[in-house]
Amino acid sequence: MKLNEIIEFKSSPLIIKRLIDSGFPKTFKEGEVILNENAYIKAIPIVTVGSVRVMRTDEEGREILLYYIKAGESCVMSFLGGLHHDTSKVKAIAEEETQILFIPIDKVGLLIKEFPEWLDYIFRLYHERFEELLDAVNAIAFKKLDERLFNFIKKKCELMNTNTLSVTHEQLANELGTARVVVSRLLKQMEDVGLVKLGRNKISLM
Repeated sequence: MKLNEIIEFKSSPLIIKRLIDSGFPKTFKEGEVILNENAYIKAIPIVTVGSVRVMRTDEEGREILLYYIKAGESCVMSFLGGLHHDTSKVKAIAEEETQILFIPIDKVGLLIKEFPEWLDYIFRLYHERFEELLDAVNAIAFKKLDERLFNFIKKKCELMNTNTLSVTHEQLANELGTARVVVSRLLKQMEDVGLVKLGRNKISLM
């Protein structure tokens, strides 16, 4: 997929060419780690094909999903960390086979000065990610786990454009920050009331 098909800069199409000339592409397999926590950020990722899940890990190794990055989007955490020469506070993992255009940090500042719409793009992403993080906090604080789990499955299906997920109960538990046995019990309850259909490492929305 071409970059200008997923990102539109109406006032200056030239920025697309500059991004491509400045960056370097790389492909990641499903489940491959793109960025680890505490790693220094040397380039800003723009997803061109596929999707990325961004996770946060606690001191005991438990993980929780923060948000997804889809085609045409980037990670604001990478922007902030990279521009301030800081380490990553999150882990990014390819949700499926994913292609990414990496823009070196030293080029990012130059692009901001040359193309104001590049800064607008960053702020727009920051606004979207901030709202998603608020939704995640609200879900953890105010919603029951069964509601969080069902909403998570629906969102993941929408992201993958499918009604059936190939995922284990362990993976769901890790992304929601809970125990596998809890997820398995809740999924069985959902199946009993006709919300989902369970298969071997598969979950289908009804």
